[in-house]
Amino acid sequence: MSDHVYNVLFLCTGNSARSILAEAILNREGQGRFRAYSAGSQPRGEVHPYALQLLRSANHDTSFARSKSWEEFAGPDAPVMDFVFTVCDNAASETCPVWPGQPMTAHWGVPDPAAAEGTEAEKHFAFSDAYRMLANRISIFVSLPLKSLDRLTLQGRLRDIGVDLPRAS
Repeated sequence: MSDHVYNVLFLCTGNSARSILAEAILNREGQGRFRAYSAGSQPRGEVHPYALQLLRSANHDTSFARSKSWEEFAGPDAPVMDFVFTVCDNAASETCPVWPGQPMTAHWGVPDPAAAEGTEAEKHFAFSDAYRMLANRISIFVSLPLKSLDRLTLQGRLRDIGVDLPRAS
């Protein structure tokens, strides 16, 4: 089944910034091999305007972007997920719904750019930095030889992606 499309759900609390960015990045970088979704445990009801601005400036289609509950993906009509990644520490510590199909899970925590304080430039930088971190992790993820890794090895690799590497000085 070389044409299998992997469904991936990115979770965050508010589903207004990080998980939305990750959904956009994977849908482009996955080149048809992956279908990304995002949701939140307590969705804010709107996508952060800086997230939309950043995605548009990076030539992402933003028509998909809406803040939604993870309950949409726990029902019987929801797509079956192959992977579920939390991108914020709050969502990682919450009790998630039981996902049909027992998807692989990992925590890829990224600081919340919506919580950034300071000048407008500093706030925009926080969004750019979150985008960069997510793009790096997603690039590693889409490069994994998914079909040739056993489940235990794959789980370890997914967890490793979420571990911050030391920064070069």
